[in-house]
Amino acid sequence: MRTLYVVEQGAVLGVSAEQLYLKRGEQRWCVGQLPLLEAVMLLGMVQMTTQAVRACLGHHIPLAYLSRSGWCYGRTLPVGWGSWVCYLAQRQTSQAWQVRMAAVIVRAKIRNSRTVLLRHYRRYGITGTERVIDSLQWLAERVGRCQTLDQVRGIEGAAAAIYFPALGECLRGEGFVLMGRSRQPPANPVNALLSFGYQILWNHVLLLVELRGLDPRVGTLHTDHHGHLGLVSDLIEEFRAPLVDSLVLSLINTKEIRAERDFEYRNGGCFLNDSGKRIFLKAWIRRMETKVESGLRWELLAQQVKKYRQAVLDMDYVYTPYQID
Repeated sequence: MRTLYVVEQGAVLGVSAEQLYLKRGEQRWCVGQLPLLEAVMLLGMVQMTTQAVRACLGHHIPLAYLSRSGWCYGRTLPVGWGSWVCYLAQRQTSQAWQVRMAAVIVRAKIRNSRTVLLRHYRRYGITGTERVIDSLQWLAERVGRCQTLDQVRGIEGAAAAIYFPALGECLRGEGFVLMGRSRQPPANPVNALLSFGYQILWNHVLLLVELRGLDPRVGTLHTDHHGHLGLVSDLIEEFRAPLVDSLVLSLINTKEIRAERDFEYRNGGCFLNDSGKRIFLKAWIRRMETKVESGLRWELLAQQVKKYRQAVLDMDYVYTPYQID
């Protein structure tokens, strides 16, 4: 079963028998069979017939209405949707399971960060980077030996301290400098871009977590301290570098976004202005609507949340994070 993402702007989603189809002008094509779907995501200017809505709800398929960038406007849920099964299972996981899950997530995050650096080092002929690459490799291997969550978090912090200055070496746009990560508020244009991208990613994963019946507050690497939704922050970790960081590098290095034009300084920090947000969102949509082996990049997120849910409900199931080569 899969999550259906509908991104064809101006199309109408209808139903015929047990099949959902899209219609735009004189064109009509099947996009999914109701018994094989578990959720439907409508992104942007997509309409849905009343008959299709009823058919989905009748098959216990929730609907979500989003902007093209992934911000959720609202959801339509079948009667009786949700249960306490996942909530209870999340709270009953052992300490060993939590450490193991956190370590798997951090290992994938470090390896993906390392891969993004390697790609750009080769692209720009940057030399003298062996120490950074070797250090990240060592940390990725070391995290699997951690016995406590604090040890896992320590390795994640050590990797971040190495990674972000190294990412800054890959920047080629005038006025863009990155010595380290700063947030709340971001201190400079690069951090403003990273924060904006991470927030979009976080918002969409929150929706997916809720649709899966998981409690977004119960994470492993992150906690629900002061109401923080720890699970959402956990699940975006493996996607930060391949989806957001690489996009930020592309926007800066192709000069699609400019430091003197697309940012504003206020409240002690640096933020994207309206033109900067438009540029970022347009590029983000283009990236997420690109097809990869498993479908749209949007579907990668849905797949990982589904895998995590399975790992929560079945302690023998091995969660495999998303990793790039």
